Amino acid sequence: MERAVPAESAVAISVNGSTHAVMMATPADLREFAFGLALNERIISRIEDVESLDIEPVEGGYDCRLWLAPALAARYVARRRLMTGPVGCGLCGAESLEQARPELVPLADRLRIEPAAIVRAMAQMSAGQVLGARTRAVHAAAFANAEGEVQVVREDVGRHNALDKVAGWLALEGRRADDGFLVMTSRVSVELIQKAVAMRCELLAAVSAPTELALQSATEAGLTLVVVVRGETFEIATRPERIAGAPSL
Repeated sequence: MERAVPAESAVAISVNGSTHAVMMATPADLREFAFGLALNERIISRIEDVESLDIEPVEGGYDCRLWLAPALAARYVARRRLMTGPVGCGLCGAESLEQARPELVPLADRLRIEPAAIVRAMAQMSAGQVLGARTRAVHAAAFANAEGEVQVVREDVGRHNALDKVAGWLALEGRRADDGFLVMTSRVSVELIQKAVAMRCELLAAVSAPTELALQSATEAGLTLVVVVRGETFEIATRPERIAGAPSL
């Protein structure tokens, strides 16, 4: 039996000529991926910090070449780290324990949603997983508005990559992550919490369970974490007050 399989390539993110990260990723939506990773890794704080982005096919994969303004590039060099990781490994290559667990800036408290919004968003993300339906081999991340209407779905062999692509889409579209919430197909590890907080998103919902450190980090940052979303049921792990009618923990 023939089976469709997803593409997987090495994708380098370089900053002013120096490699920052080499990730194994699905080679699609690479412009969003480069911007999203740069934002979530705190290389830049806004799209305008990038003077240009060149995406070039190279032997074995792709090179996404970000060029920053000189002053910002100098600050980047001072904190540069080299990270080479397997599929979507969001912390591989961190050079210290401090880098692996950066301080999380507490989130605001703007978002209020109905429980049905989570169910709706998860169903719409599933329906939008074109590559996933063909291959059964990729993760998905999506952003939904406060009513649960999905605005974008991105797929990748790495769950962290999929979330970076959504972050890039939001930034390029000029959208605020705290106007809605994130949904994902994966388990929730601490790296996903860190990325959601970097995006300033107040709620993350996922189909699977969290790790202990993910729970701790979500609590510290004030992120509402919804897990084990199955049909119309789910568990609220942290900060339930953003969901109408949810009991206190």
